[in-house]
Amino acid sequence: MNTQKRSELIELYNRLEKTLDKSRKEAREKRHQRGNRTARENLEDLIDENSFIEYGQLAVAAQRSRRDYEELQTSTAADGILTGICTINKDNIGKNNAHAVVIINDYSVLAGTQGYFHHKKLDRMCALAEKHSLPVIMFTEGGGGRPGDTDVHVQIAGLNVPSFASWARLKGKVPRIAVNNGFCFAGNAALLGCSDFCITTKNSWIGMAGPAMIEGGGLGNFEPTEIGPSDIQERNGVVDYLADDEEHATKIAQQLLSYFQGSREAWTVNDQTKLRDSIPQNRRMGYPIREIIEIIADEGSFLELRKIYGRSVVTGFMRLEGKPVALIANDCQQLGGAIDSTTAEKTGDFISICNDHNIPIVSLVDTPGFMVGPESEKEGAARKMGSLFNAGASLKVPVVAIFLRKSYGLGAMAMAGGSFLEPVYTASWPTGEFGGMGLEGAVKLGFKKELDTEENSEKKKALYNTLVAKMYEAGKATEAASHLEIDAVIDPMDTRSLILKALESL
Repeated sequence: MNTQKRSELIELYNRLEKTLDKSRKEAREKRHQRGNRTARENLEDLIDENSFIEYGQLAVAAQRSRRDYEELQTSTAADGILTGICTINKDNIGKNNAHAVVIINDYSVLAGTQGYFHHKKLDRMCALAEKHSLPVIMFTEGGGGRPGDTDVHVQIAGLNVPSFASWARLKGKVPRIAVNNGFCFAGNAALLGCSDFCITTKNSWIGMAGPAMIEGGGLGNFEPTEIGPSDIQERNGVVDYLADDEEHATKIAQQLLSYFQGSREAWTVNDQTKLRDSIPQNRRMGYPIREIIEIIADEGSFLELRKIYGRSVVTGFMRLEGKPVALIANDCQQLGGAIDSTTAEKTGDFISICNDHNIPIVSLVDTPGFMVGPESEKEGAARKMGSLFNAGASLKVPVVAIFLRKSYGLGAMAMAGGSFLEPVYTASWPTGEFGGMGLEGAVKLGFKKELDTEENSEKKKALYNTLVAKMYEAGKATEAASHLEIDAVIDPMDTRSLILKALESL
C-alpha cells in the first residue's frame, strides 16, 4: 500500500498550516506581549478537545487586487474570524446536549475588522444555529467594518450585509453569549449588544464607534481606552459579568452556557438547617441574600449576572439537584429591597430570556414594593415598572415564589410574576409579612387622624408602635395563608425540597 502523500494533500496541509498560530509567530507574540491570548488559544480553551469542525478556514481578506495572495494567506488567515460547530461541557452535561456554534473574531487580522468573507462566514453560522437550534458563543473583539476590501465590486457602502439581522433574528430561538476582551467598536459592539448575555474582561473597551469614526464625525479626538471602558459598561448594564481576563471569561461562558444545556448528574448540597436562622429577629435589620441563595443552591452552582446594575434584585442561575433554574431575589441591603426603574427593567429582561429558553424561575421575595417619589418618576417608573408585569404575564415557564420577609404592594406581586396566583407554588417563611403597602406607611396614612390628635410626642410614638404591631400581626404569613393569599407557610429548611417538588410536579 502506497503511504506516500500525494502532492494535492501536501499542498492542502501546507495551506492549512498558514492559518495556525505556529505559522503566525509575529501575530502570536504581539498578542502575548499585550497579555492577551490568540483567537485559536481562546477556541482551544473554550471547546471540548477534538470536537471542532471549522468552517471557512481557507478564507482570506477580499484584497487580492492590492496585496500578495501568499501574504494574505497568513496575515489575513480565515479572514479574521474562526467559525465552526463543536461540543462544550460534554463531560458535565452529556455529549447529546453539548453541541454549539462558536464564532471568534481574530484581532490579529486587520484589528478584527469585518470584511466581505468575514461576514459570509458569520452569516453561515447564524443560519446553522437557527436551523439546528444550536446555542452560540461569540468572541467579539474587533474594530467594526473594514473599508479596505477592494476585491468587492458589487456594493458601494457595504450596507446590504445580512449579518446583523441574522444575529438579531436568533433572539428567543437560541441562547447567544458574547465574550469580549480588548477593543470592541462599531459593528463588533453592535453584535455584542444584541446578544442575550455579555461577558467582558476588565481589559475591555466597548463603543458604537471607534476613535476614527468619532473624529470623522467632528466629535473630537479620543484614545481607544477613553471609549466605553468595562467598569463603566458594567455600571450601566451593558456587561452581565466582568471577568478578570480571557481565561476567566471563557470559564464563565462555559458555565453560563451549561444552564441552557441541561442537568448535571453530580451535585452536592449545603446544610439546609442554616436557613432557619438566616433572617434576623429584628425585622428592620438587613441580611446578605446571597448567603441564603448559596445555601439553597447546589454547592458552587450559583452564577450572578449584572451584579452592580439594578442592585436591589439579584438575577442569575443556579442548580437544584443538578437541574438548572433561574433566580430572582430582592436584596434588602440595597434600597431596602425596593424595586426601582432600573431594577424592574433588568429583572423583566432576565425573566423574558429565561422564558424564551424554557428555564423555570425561582423568586425569593423580600420587598417593600416599588420605589416611589418624584425622583423615581424622572426615571420613567410607570413604563419601566410596567414592563416587569408584561414580562410576568408572558411567562410560560413555571415560577415558584418564596416570601422571605416583606411582601408589600405591586412590587411583591411583580416579583411573583404579576400576581400571587401566577406561580405554581407560593410559600412563605414564618418571618413573612404581607400588605398593600409597608406597615409604617400604612399606619401613617391610614391612621393619620388618630396620630395627629395625639399632641404628646411620647404618647404619639407609643400609639404609632402599637398600630404597627397590630398591622404586623394582621399581615403575618400565617394569616395570609389562612386567607389563601399564599399557598403555604414552610419551615425554611424545607425550601429547596419544596421548590423541587413543585417544579417536578409539572
